[in-house]
Amino acid sequence: MTKYKLEYIWLDGYTPVPNLRGKTQIKEFESFPTLEQLPLWGFDGSSTMQAEGHSSDCVLKPVAVYPDPARVNGALVMCEVMMPDGVTPHSTNKRATILDDEGAWFGFEQEYFFYKNGRPLGFPAEGYPAPQGTYYTGVGYSNVGSVARQIVEEHLDQCLAAGINHEGINAEVAKGQWEFQIFGKGSRKAADEMWMARYLLQRLCEKYEIDIEYHCKPLGDTDWNGSGMHANFSTEYLRTVGGKDYFEALMAAFEKNLMDHIAVYGPDNDKRLTGKHETAPWNKFSYGVADRGASIRVPHSFVKNDYKGYLEDRRPNSQGDPYQIASQILKTVAEVPTSAEKAVAA
Repeated sequence: MTKYKLEYIWLDGYTPVPNLRGKTQIKEFESFPTLEQLPLWGFDGSSTMQAEGHSSDCVLKPVAVYPDPARVNGALVMCEVMMPDGVTPHSTNKRATILDDEGAWFGFEQEYFFYKNGRPLGFPAEGYPAPQGTYYTGVGYSNVGSVARQIVEEHLDQCLAAGINHEGINAEVAKGQWEFQIFGKGSRKAADEMWMARYLLQRLCEKYEIDIEYHCKPLGDTDWNGSGMHANFSTEYLRTVGGKDYFEALMAAFEKNLMDHIAVYGPDNDKRLTGKHETAPWNKFSYGVADRGASIRVPHSFVKNDYKGYLEDRRPNSQGDPYQIASQILKTVAEVPTSAEKAVAA
């Protein structure tokens, strides 16, 4: 038997953006534990905005498990928060209510800033560095520094070692800003892995005395980019059948549900979605082929392939909850009948 260090990880009750939380317990197993072997575990919800002090018990329910690359015999345990009965989802548990579809594929592009001493990494103590231009996908100390490159490479290795489908990294448009991409088949699986990748990044940065700033517009109304979490998505029907008529009906549904999407795409999005810096205004819907200033960017490959493939919703921001983002996208997609559904209705 081997003693395993189980890091139970969950989302707290803070609004409008929950925080990641984690605590460790030690359990013995003959080999790396399966999800079914992991027990429920209680915690003090009054310390995480999830209960009152006079009735503070909440329960962690394991829902996914990954190897912990930073620990010997370690496991990262993604959890849902449940009521004391261990069965009823807590009101803050957005994962429990996600519209899940194993045939839906999501690729999230997580942008963020490294922050140190209250300013983006690489910014001078006063004022600003050289204007945006050479930082995006940049190389060299003056563009990306040294420690940032070290962190993103280490984070990449940790995600891959944990079995997370990390698909790439790049320096972003603003000084101190970076991006990583997570892809998953199944909306719940993709969102789980994004939250776990965020956790690994934040934990890794502890030893460098650097924070991750997820706010979508941390530098305010300046000529510096904000941060998004663009959501690339497809369904089995969109990949295999598609068609121009279906695509146009889908875009009409997205336009109709504009405010429902904005409501869950992350707080303060009006500060980021201004129509500047490759964004569409938050209160207007648009789409266009290869248009990074549209709400939804349509890849050239999608049009060339008879309107089949994936689409990119550029509106979700860096603080957004991938559970809610994926679920809202699928809710809108579900409003548009496929050709087979139309035939049955007729």
